[in-house]
Amino acid sequence: MTHEESIPESSFARDRQTEIYIRGIGGRRPRIPVDPAALERAAEARMSPEGFAYVAGGAGIESTMRANRDAFERWRIRPRMMRDVSRRDTSVRVLGRQWPAPFMLAPIGVLEMAHREADRAVARACAAEDTGYVFSNQASVAMEDCAAAMDRAPRWFQLYWSTSDAVVESLLARAEACGCEAVVVTLDTTLLGWRTRDLDCAYLPFLEGRGIAQYTSDPAFRRLMDEGGLPALPVQPAVNARSIATLLAQARRFPGRMLDNLRSGRGRRAVQTFIGTYSRPSLAWEDLPRLRRMTRLPVLLKGITDPDDARRAVDEGMDGLIVSNHGGRQVDGALATLDALPAVVEAVRGQIPLLMDSGIRTGAEVFKAVALGADAVLLGRPYVYGLAVADEAGVREVIRNLRADFELTMALSGCRSVDEIDGGRLVRA
Repeated sequence: MTHEESIPESSFARDRQTEIYIRGIGGRRPRIPVDPAALERAAEARMSPEGFAYVAGGAGIESTMRANRDAFERWRIRPRMMRDVSRRDTSVRVLGRQWPAPFMLAPIGVLEMAHREADRAVARACAAEDTGYVFSNQASVAMEDCAAAMDRAPRWFQLYWSTSDAVVESLLARAEACGCEAVVVTLDTTLLGWRTRDLDCAYLPFLEGRGIAQYTSDPAFRRLMDEGGLPALPVQPAVNARSIATLLAQARRFPGRMLDNLRSGRGRRAVQTFIGTYSRPSLAWEDLPRLRRMTRLPVLLKGITDPDDARRAVDEGMDGLIVSNHGGRQVDGALATLDALPAVVEAVRGQIPLLMDSGIRTGAEVFKAVALGADAVLLGRPYVYGLAVADEAGVREVIRNLRADFELTMALSGCRSVDEIDGGRLVRA
């Protein structure tokens, strides 16, 4: 069998284009804008000002967010001609699992601010499109409910390492039990970044009990919550209609009857316990062996941008890395992830899988990340915008559009498979 015969005939991208154009004959446009900037504007029109600020915003003056986007413009694709790209294969293999394209959906918390179906709608979309999903530790829906909707699509679990190892162990055990195939430890959020949009709104969704479903559904967290000894708040909110509405929201989002939760104060205690235990600023390399003892799942570290950290992760026996600056939400003025990628690739030398996120919007950008050495990428904000505009269908369209765009970019650049995408396909602008 020749190399050309071994690559399957692919029509996904062509079918996606044709679907859009044929529907247009009947006057039907796509459910969501295909252009990423237009999609973001459409989502802003649907979301509350506080909800959009939380998703779209970054740290400080958002220079890291701009750097993430600008970095892609510094690399240009050099297409090659006469390559016979009639047969195309966009699939990749990551941690022993075949993916139809080199991307999965990143963990993003508090999705209920985009749509009431939140993580559940995203899980259904991923199942329908056979696309992987990293369950957020700050989800609006418990991981078990999302796993039930995922069918056979790959799912990973993101871990924020709490100050309570009992809670960490419990979350990891639940992730194993519901079929998660890996744990993604987010390293860059041991403290919350200085996010100016949220601060200007004076709004943090967790204080309303949003985005803490993994905790309120967890037995170890609930035991911790009932033990008391909660840290005192630095200030007390004024008693007015807004603060009373927050108290009601806390009670409504805690499992059980709202009135019972209000009387017992469980909703308020859950929020206070979360605030007091969610992050672990003392996290150090010496903690990783303990994590290994807590779970049988492969462990990936997310937030690596320094090659020395990458080498240390390999030495510590980690199973993969995600080059990330948290979408520009943590350190203002930080290195763009695409700029960080080549040095991390060189440090890792193919010993473990390497993914990246932050700034990905188009198939051409997925292509550039793969050409610079990423095995795959994580897609973030765009799928949240799709969720805000059109629920599950919006997320599905974001996935389908990115996959089609990537396939066409790959083919039109002269590549028949992901294996043929390398640094020689790019030039510095």
